[in-house]
Amino acid sequence: MSILEMKVPSPGESITEVEIATWLVQDGDYVEKDQPIAEVDSDKATLELPAEQSGIITLKAEEGEVVQVGQVVCLIDMDAAKPAGSAAPAETPKEEPKAEVKKEEPAPAKAEAPKVETYAAQTPSPAAKKILDEKGIAPSQVTGTGRDGRITKDDAVTASVPAMGSAPAGGNRAQTTTKLSVLRRKIAARLVSVKNETAMLTTFNEVDMSEIFRIRKQYKEEFAAKHGIGLGFMSFFTKAVTRALKLYPDVNASIDGDFKINYDFADISIAVSGPKGLMVPVLRNAENMTLRGVEANIKDLATKVRDGKITVDEMTGGTFTITNGGTFGSMMSTPIINPPQSAILGMHNIIQRPVAVDGQVVIRPMMYVAMSYDHRIIDGKESVGFLVAVKEAIDNPVEFLMDGDERKALEL
Repeated sequence: MSILEMKVPSPGESITEVEIATWLVQDGDYVEKDQPIAEVDSDKATLELPAEQSGIITLKAEEGEVVQVGQVVCLIDMDAAKPAGSAAPAETPKEEPKAEVKKEEPAPAKAEAPKVETYAAQTPSPAAKKILDEKGIAPSQVTGTGRDGRITKDDAVTASVPAMGSAPAGGNRAQTTTKLSVLRRKIAARLVSVKNETAMLTTFNEVDMSEIFRIRKQYKEEFAAKHGIGLGFMSFFTKAVTRALKLYPDVNASIDGDFKINYDFADISIAVSGPKGLMVPVLRNAENMTLRGVEANIKDLATKVRDGKITVDEMTGGTFTITNGGTFGSMMSTPIINPPQSAILGMHNIIQRPVAVDGQVVIRPMMYVAMSYDHRIIDGKESVGFLVAVKEAIDNPVEFLMDGDERKALEL
């Protein structure tokens, strides 16, 4: 008998353990080579575990169990024959009808007289009502023992006031306890460490989305027809960020002990909501991408996140993060830095608001933006200047992001 021991492969550098999130097969199933048999959670991503050979599988780990990289999680009997297709079930022979045998029915028990609901139920007598009013107890909280459920004076005297904070009668008090996944536990630990180990501050500004609204309305159909993707907001913000990073290079840096590392490239992490939580896939060398290139790469990475096919390599190594809480309706927030990066830009929802333009009050689509940064290496001057540079690019994208030629920038 040839038995293959399937061990947990290393999902990436520095990852030593994973959690069996879901078995996609059952013990004793026949599996084909490369068939996904399990989903495993690491502290960076959820990955599929494919069968290394065909055969009958025997599971050696439970769902929710944390296993070490290199540990055996299942066995595959490679000599086992593939079971034939399921045959139609044999027809069950009909039983000959049996002669009915009359059984003596036991005498029915005397039925209990049903309780009759009348106007008297839960109604206090005059004396009982006075006592309940003095105690501040509603008649509905007292069970009447009098005729037809009437609340008597004795019922009112013995009734007690509900304890402070006690749940009303009949309220749902159920609760559910669920173990956090490895990924969620790692995210929690990282967020706490950021708050404890960085000098994080946040600066705010607002941007006028009028020009971007105009460009999208004017070109979105032609852009989609030519490139097969939509023209969204994220491409404009990504290009605005890469431009601002060139102007303020200390924002595109990280700390390593006593040293500061500056990057000559802009690998932009884009926060994407997936079934396992928030993921941050990376756009490599986003400074060299066109608006179309940014949109295409974001679409590809977002699809991988939502399908659970994103790899660890595609989510590591970013130098700056953009997150868009506006998709969920957030008006303003203080985003948390994604370590070891030193800054993050938070986008929010777009609201039509009155603003003063050239001495006139006009209605414009406005968005608040927030930049959280590590004050250990980024000073206030750089952080404010960076956010102002993002603002001027969004307020006037034709001049700052499109070199004055909208069609050329959109590759139309």
